[in-house]
Amino acid sequence: MIQAPKRLNLDGDAVLREAVDRISSANRLTQSRRNFLRASLTLGGLSMLTGCMLDDSASVDAALGSISRFNDKVQGWLFDPNRLAPTYPDSMITRPFPFNAYYAENEVRQVEESGYRLEVTGLVADKRQWSLPELRAMPQTDQVTRHICVEGWSAIGKWGGVPFASFLRRVGADTSARYVGFKCADDYFTSIDMPTALHPQTLLALTWDGQVLPPKYGFPMKLRMPTKLGYKNPKHIQAIFVTNSYPGGYWEDQGYNWFGGS
Repeated sequence: MIQAPKRLNLDGDAVLREAVDRISSANRLTQSRRNFLRASLTLGGLSMLTGCMLDDSASVDAALGSISRFNDKVQGWLFDPNRLAPTYPDSMITRPFPFNAYYAENEVRQVEESGYRLEVTGLVADKRQWSLPELRAMPQTDQVTRHICVEGWSAIGKWGGVPFASFLRRVGADTSARYVGFKCADDYFTSIDMPTALHPQTLLALTWDGQVLPPKYGFPMKLRMPTKLGYKNPKHIQAIFVTNSYPGGYWEDQGYNWFGGS
């Protein structure tokens, strides 16, 4: 006979705090976010709070989605658009800087510079395409910052390029829009919130350690954000779009946290 679960006398505030702590600590785990959150539903009474049965896949997915969206909102509230990530001297640059992608290094995409054009669409006034010489002619800056991977490792690198906020204003982007999305030559895609896009350290990176960005690090261009985890930093960018419709992302659609703050 199937019996209804017994009602438990839970401290809702304590359970919610535990949930948030466990979701935040997932950034340091090597297993997938979805598996971690699924396990979390059995801890601290989360399964009771979400009202789902753990053998009901649809209910679990709905619960995980609710928790992840809550986590995104909390990170968005806590994000300070004026707070800078730490910077480092050149002597602390990690050499060799690790390669990281959803494929092996011998499968790195090769993009021809001569035919490259950056597409800009969505809620922007100027939708023309940009060549690399045009992007390199814009005012440039560089930074030595730490890349933090969701798998638990980190490395310090030197990136140079166009401040993304300057580029968005140059193309007349609607900076009140919610999202900026990216499509890449290696079929990767992701999206970020507008406050992060406008952060002073968010960079359209064209160089690595003073040299043209190598293919393994994202040639012709990657988005470098020291305020985000590594999987939020797309490489081989081909298209940028500004939108109010949630764009998702390669890993985010598989259960990773969308905000991805570091």
